[in-house]
Amino acid sequence: MRKLLLATTNEGKTRELCQLLNGVPFELVTPKQLGINIDIAEDRASYQENASIKAEAYAQASGLVSLADDSGLEVDALNGEPGIRSARYAGDKANDKDRIEYLLSRLEGVPPEKRRARFVCIIAIAVPGEKTIICQGNCHGSITTEPRGENGFGYDPVFYLAELGKTMAELSPEQKGQVSHRGQAARKARHILEQLAEKVKT
Repeated sequence: MRKLLLATTNEGKTRELCQLLNGVPFELVTPKQLGINIDIAEDRASYQENASIKAEAYAQASGLVSLADDSGLEVDALNGEPGIRSARYAGDKANDKDRIEYLLSRLEGVPPEKRRARFVCIIAIAVPGEKTIICQGNCHGSITTEPRGENGFGYDPVFYLAELGKTMAELSPEQKGQVSHRGQAARKARHILEQLAEKVKT
C-alpha cells in the first residue's frame, strides 16, 4: 500500500488527521516515523500558501504523497484575528493555555452577540511532480468567556457551537469530526485520495 505522509509535527493535529482519514487507501505515516526533520517557516500570506508550502516541502523530502493543513481562528470583533497567526498569537513559545488566555483578554467586555467567530482549515495534498490539490472547510461559532471541555486542542475549549450547546472541546472526537473545519476539509481530501489510489491502479 502506498504511504501518505502527514506533514505535521503537531501531535494533536496528527491524532485528529489519523482519525479523520482512517480507512483511506494509503498507509498513514509521520515525519518522525520516517526520520524527516525539516523546518518550514509558516509565514505566507494565506492558509492556502502555508499548507501548500508544507505539503510540497515534505513531498520533496520524502518522495511521498504528502498532506498538510493550515488552520486558524477568525474572530469578528478582532477584525479576523488571530487568523493565520493563530498558533503564534500569544508569542512563538506560547502553549494552548497561553493563547486562550490572550484571546480572552483581547475580548474582555465584548458582549456575547459580538463574539462571533469561525474556524478555517485548508488541506493541501502534494503529489510529487503534480499540481498541489487544495480542500477547504469552515466552521462557524462564537467565543466563550472561559474555557470548557477537555477534548481537542488549540482554541477548542473556547469555541462554542450554539446548535450543539457545547464548545468544540466538549465534543467527542467523532462528534467533532462531523462538524469541525478540519473534518469538512478531510472529507474532501478523502475523496481526492481515493481518486489518487484508483489512478495508481489503472
